[in-house]
Amino acid sequence: MKNLDAKRAKYMRMRMGVLASAMGLALGAVVSSAYRVQVEDGPVWRETAEKQRQRRMHVESKRGSILDRNGTVVAVSVEVPSVSVDVVEMLRGVDGEPKQTATLRDAAARIAQILSLDANQTFDKLVTRRRFIWLKRRITGDEAAAVRDLHDQKKQVQPIRGLKIEGEGHRYYPGRELLGPVVGFVAPDGAGKDGLELSFDEELRGRTEDVKGIRDSAGKLVLSEGSATAPSLAGHDVTLTVDEGIQHVAEREISAAMGTYETRGASIVVMDPTTGEILALASSPGYNPNDYGESDVEARRDRVITDRFEPGSVMKVFTVASALAAGTLNPTESIYCEHGNFRLDNVTIHDTHLNDWLTPTQILAKSSNIGALKIALKMGEPGLYAGFRRFGFGEPSGLPLPGEASGVLRPRGRPWFDVETANASFGQGISVTTMQLATAMSAIANGGKLLEPQLVKRVTDEHGAVVREGAAHVRREAVPQHVAKLLSEMLTAVTEDGGTGVEAAVPGFHVAGKTATAQKVDPATGRYAADKYTASFVGFLPAERPRLVVAVVLDEPMIGHYGGDLAGPVFRRVAEASLRYLGVVPQGGAKLSDVTRAGDPADATLAAMKPQLQGPAPVMLAPVADGVAVPDAAGLAARDAVRSLVSAGLVPEIEGTGKVVRQVPMPQSVVAKGSTVRIVLEPSS
Repeated sequence: MKNLDAKRAKYMRMRMGVLASAMGLALGAVVSSAYRVQVEDGPVWRETAEKQRQRRMHVESKRGSILDRNGTVVAVSVEVPSVSVDVVEMLRGVDGEPKQTATLRDAAARIAQILSLDANQTFDKLVTRRRFIWLKRRITGDEAAAVRDLHDQKKQVQPIRGLKIEGEGHRYYPGRELLGPVVGFVAPDGAGKDGLELSFDEELRGRTEDVKGIRDSAGKLVLSEGSATAPSLAGHDVTLTVDEGIQHVAEREISAAMGTYETRGASIVVMDPTTGEILALASSPGYNPNDYGESDVEARRDRVITDRFEPGSVMKVFTVASALAAGTLNPTESIYCEHGNFRLDNVTIHDTHLNDWLTPTQILAKSSNIGALKIALKMGEPGLYAGFRRFGFGEPSGLPLPGEASGVLRPRGRPWFDVETANASFGQGISVTTMQLATAMSAIANGGKLLEPQLVKRVTDEHGAVVREGAAHVRREAVPQHVAKLLSEMLTAVTEDGGTGVEAAVPGFHVAGKTATAQKVDPATGRYAADKYTASFVGFLPAERPRLVVAVVLDEPMIGHYGGDLAGPVFRRVAEASLRYLGVVPQGGAKLSDVTRAGDPADATLAAMKPQLQGPAPVMLAPVADGVAVPDAAGLAARDAVRSLVSAGLVPEIEGTGKVVRQVPMPQSVVAKGSTVRIVLEPSS
């Protein structure tokens, strides 16, 4: 610089200063930016980096199973393969739009051929170039092996990258059509649809969890953190009160009845009256939940709880029960049944059988409409309505199933007129469900308690610990115990000689029940159709100590229409097979009709058995001068003991339930005819 001109040297020093200043400013800017990125904006950039290098996986839990009361699987989730694709990975290393399009078309054609898909639709999926696309869900084992071969470099000249086979939960129903409308089905998205799958969807599905992991340059998960094991996420198992063996019998019999009588539909309930547990409930036609997409919506309906119908004569049971409980009816009184024709206001009501004087037992046995309506009118509209409500009619039964109907008693809540009260007494102008009939009859069978029906026995977690357990729940007292016992005795006359339900009689057992044949209303005319009926039978057995209540309803049979002729045999076959399955053997078994008695077949004896009933004094057998020896009733059931004493001209007074353990006077004691014999019963061990 010393040899340079002073002016030039000054200029160079100025340039160096400017350059040094510029470099200093640039360095300051770099340092400032580095500080801002690393210190001030550090958390934001670190979060961005974590998102780029981590992958979030959505882990679905295994759906819980549904089992019957004995642990037999009704519904279970199994792992089935499904194939997906990462298009970004498929095109990795392929440059240029023409080459990428050609690669996608080739891959679409090869994939479609293996998976039996449409090649154009497969290409339309691939051209979106997303990181995850379902190609086909729930593929077969052969299809899964072929997909693996497609991306195997040893077996393919041009392997297809990005294909992935994942295990996916699939709902399987081993019993096929068994319990179909009750269980429901599961949609491809894993959500329960219909039936128990819907009602218990939240408990069956379990928990889901998001799992984070580090991914490599290809986007594959190489390390995960905080992953949960499948059992810890699994849904709860639901154990039903249903017994698969009894369910098979019930479904077989109503399906056979549909084919035999050409019915539009059918439903059946088998119930334990002492606990409210449902042992079987079936609707026909049904469907296979494994192939729910191929079934009609009509077949998926659970007719037991959704279908409302006019019950017909079975309501006479609850009319008589309500009148006995209210004290407006005496079990021995005779009611004039107008020789089968009775005019009320401007309506004439007919009986199928022409009768004059009938007792309540005979009204039930011969199913007299006129006798039932006279009992109802004497009790009054408020009393009849309240009695029906006590038996659970007009309200849902409480089953954990979607779509349960409550039935209809009063139109729009107004009181009945006299004609409507009369119609309601024998089951016209009101509507009920099969489940309501079974629950109401259970109240008669168990001594007057209206129980909430139980369908779920328990819910357990993945470790088998009980989360929730069912228990018998009494909703209310329908009638006093002595009225229920009296009705049980009366209803046995229905299945004996001269009754309308002889086809429902089970050999070796006393059967209490009621037939019903109800005309259906034609929606087009609003009047009762001449050729459309609902035939039903509801009953329980053994009458002395009921184990089963069975309700059978046949909708619009084309061959015949009487409930006793059509539903009665179905009841008999289901009840007989179920008792045999449960190990219940006949004891005694002689019918009341086998014993010759004067007058009504049951009322005189029943009235003597129930002196606490309100009303006129019971009719006693007239004493005679000659004495009789008291029969030995030890070890006999109540009905057999009553039969033995009555045949000897004595009046039994019963205390307790079970079998006779002692009696007063002692056996072989000589007493006057018409004397009272007190017998004490205790349950057998």
